[in-house]
Amino acid sequence: MPCHVTKDQFARLVEEALADLPEKFAAFLEEVPIEIHTRPTRKQLRDVGLTDDELLLGLYIGTSLADRSVQHGYEMPNKIFLFQEDIELVSDSPADLKREVRTTVLHEIGHHFGLDEDDLDELGYG
Repeated sequence: MPCHVTKDQFARLVEEALADLPEKFAAFLEEVPIEIHTRPTRKQLRDVGLTDDELLLGLYIGTSLADRSVQHGYEMPNKIFLFQEDIELVSDSPADLKREVRTTVLHEIGHHFGLDEDDLDELGYG
């Protein structure tokens, strides 16, 4: 049974996950907004190769720190999206929801630092 919470409660879980980040990492996220949305758009799902009935917990848009160079010039700002409804659907309890939010936040932050899916799986954030 999915674990549903209010938007404010979900935002607090995201804030808790971010508060646990070591300062040396948090400093690199000051210019990366994290947006909470109810669910991904069809375009977002298609962009990552998913169908309309598949779940997407989070999404990192941008150029990772590892891939940036002076040759990139101006680009749209990096952004992290978290999809509350999809995260709730894979969570069976409040504790599970808290763990899923934390894992998803760390997963998307990992992409910002240049980690790929295999790296994140190895770290337990897959």
